[in-house]
Amino acid sequence: MTELRRARDIDAVWSVLIDVYAEVRKDQLHDPHYSVERYAERLARHGSEAGWETVIAYEDGAPVGYGYVNSLTPDDRWWKRTTPAPAADVTGTPTVAVKEMVVIERFRRRGIAKLIHDRLLAGRDETSVTLMVSPANENGRVQALYARWGYQVIGRSQPSPDSPPLTVMLRPLDSGNDK
Repeated sequence: MTELRRARDIDAVWSVLIDVYAEVRKDQLHDPHYSVERYAERLARHGSEAGWETVIAYEDGAPVGYGYVNSLTPDDRWWKRTTPAPAADVTGTPTVAVKEMVVIERFRRRGIAKLIHDRLLAGRDETSVTLMVSPANENGRVQALYARWGYQVIGRSQPSPDSPPLTVMLRPLDSGNDK
């Protein structure tokens, strides 16, 4: 049975997140964008931003996946890197961003990502939720999964010069089993 643990103190879960990330990305760690060092830089930046929290999934006491979120501001770089530029009613709506969500390969297709996702969003004060996904991830299956969860494409983004192009998706926060 999957156990979910929520944390708001990045220092308390730092090594767990790094270890799970390294396992999930083990075949990509040679790529500078996916290196543990670059991930640690992103994690440190995200962990210092408003509204940061994580949910870590455990199976038999071992971490098997996690997701983390931040609150966005109207002038957040998330929106500034999205093309076409989102309308003011989008950027002005209180929004939470799912910045990272991963599950170790042998634990995928068991609904763990959905459990993490829903727990992350439960009780949030924002009214919208956004995320970015590589359209190439799992040959498009991950983006299709997010569409089934109610997300709609609002644009594209390339957060850094060496990152893959990403699809930016958005939906109302209370859409389904979030609360």
